[in-house]
Amino acid sequence: MRRSGFHHRQHGRQGGFRGILGKLALAAVVVLICTVSFLFSSSMSGSGGSGYSVEANVEKLWEPAYSDGWRPSSAPRTDWPPPPSESNGYLRVRCNGGLNQQRSAICNAVLAARIMNATLVLPELDANSFWHDDSGFYGIYDVEHFIKTLRYDVRIVEKIPEVRKNGKTKKIKSYQLRPPRDAPVSWYLTTALEKMKEHGAIYLTPFSHRLAEESDNPEYQRLRCRVNYHALRFKPNIMKLSKGIVEKLRSQGHFMSIHLRFEKDMLAFAGCFDIFTPAEQKILQKYREENFAEKRLVPSERRAIGKCPLTPEEVGLVLRAMGFDNSTRIYLAAGELFGGERFMRPFRALFPRLENHSSVDPSEELVANARGLAGSAVDYMVCLLSDIFMPTYDGPSNFANNLLGHRLYYGFRTTIRPDRKALAPIFLNREKGHAAAFEEAVRRVMLKTNFGGPHKRVSPESFYTNSWPECFCQMSTNNPADKCPPENVMEILDGQLEREAANDLESSTASNSTVSVAE
Repeated sequence: MRRSGFHHRQHGRQGGFRGILGKLALAAVVVLICTVSFLFSSSMSGSGGSGYSVEANVEKLWEPAYSDGWRPSSAPRTDWPPPPSESNGYLRVRCNGGLNQQRSAICNAVLAARIMNATLVLPELDANSFWHDDSGFYGIYDVEHFIKTLRYDVRIVEKIPEVRKNGKTKKIKSYQLRPPRDAPVSWYLTTALEKMKEHGAIYLTPFSHRLAEESDNPEYQRLRCRVNYHALRFKPNIMKLSKGIVEKLRSQGHFMSIHLRFEKDMLAFAGCFDIFTPAEQKILQKYREENFAEKRLVPSERRAIGKCPLTPEEVGLVLRAMGFDNSTRIYLAAGELFGGERFMRPFRALFPRLENHSSVDPSEELVANARGLAGSAVDYMVCLLSDIFMPTYDGPSNFANNLLGHRLYYGFRTTIRPDRKALAPIFLNREKGHAAAFEEAVRRVMLKTNFGGPHKRVSPESFYTNSWPECFCQMSTNNPADKCPPENVMEILDGQLEREAANDLESSTASNSTVSVAE
């Protein structure tokens, strides 16, 4: 289903900020983004690019990508009983990494708890992550909403309750385990479950990439989507700040967001040193040696094979070649750019209307509430709700990858994903003075990329980047697996939960009656 050219574009937008928060609830049926679409195809001749209209294509990019009749749906489509009243024990996890690495880990933790019939203890967020932020789950996410949304899937408690035994109150001590990376479901049903039954609780740490992403069970994947796109809602203060920024940006028309991953840690990880001064190269080399496993890299080759983040100037050149002019308003989600102003100056010359959350809203409230993980959460929401999102490095970047998946789920919102490998020789030729037909060459590369429509997931693309087709459905289809669930799916799940509660009450009453007779 990969489309070449700028995709069919849709008329109309999905309702505003509250649409993602309220309307994208657990319900299976999400309002179809559009009912009218038109066909637009572009073609380029070998040299002149005839048939290509820059202005027309830019206008189409501000609208969502063509859905081909698909709509987001993560509700169960087969029998999905509620969690039993008696679980096999408690599951604790420590989610390490930054905000979005932790987000993926939380999704995996919920799925692991469902697989083992475990009671999930509210996941712990690593305080020693990149942000050095100890605000934890309570400081970032809406805990009540998280527990309520997943009530059909797993039992969740905020902490392991104490138990009374022989007239004494006793704490359950968790048995600590280190799961293998990308552990299969079988590991959780054997090694982990055995220890849980033996000790009453297990503690899995670290818990990043500790459950295999791909699964033959589509219901498991839909559960991940329910967690990621419905249950994990940021706290009200973060949502309020994000909404205010989006409203200010959109008051002047469309806006684009860019994740400018031109930062020390990513440059050091990728081994991209050659465009920096000798002093800067030493800083990057030292950071790499201290933080990453030893691996022989040839810095002079890294850019040539597309392994480096795009420079700010390269980002601007791609956008200019695609037809965006200097009136385009751009929101930058980025940490501290390595190399400073000399790398930003050419970008700003091309696109002077650059913003970040501090420039859009310099209020004391934002400064006080947008530090560390909370600041990353604000950036995440603004990028999610922007008209166009562009990552400059979507390799191991959890921020970009999660956003790409979330925007796909949130109505196939336009994304611009530069093909760095294909663009690299074009940029290098330009640096050597061969600038003729540069923009045409860039356009030719970009016309072959996907702009946010449904497309097949091919390794190494992550499930969290592209949850199609498991978390999408069609109203009219010949394939039963793709058919949208019934509109009353919530009533069905509520009924199952009520019956489970009634059965528990009946069992409890019968048990108490037996005890009374015995006495």
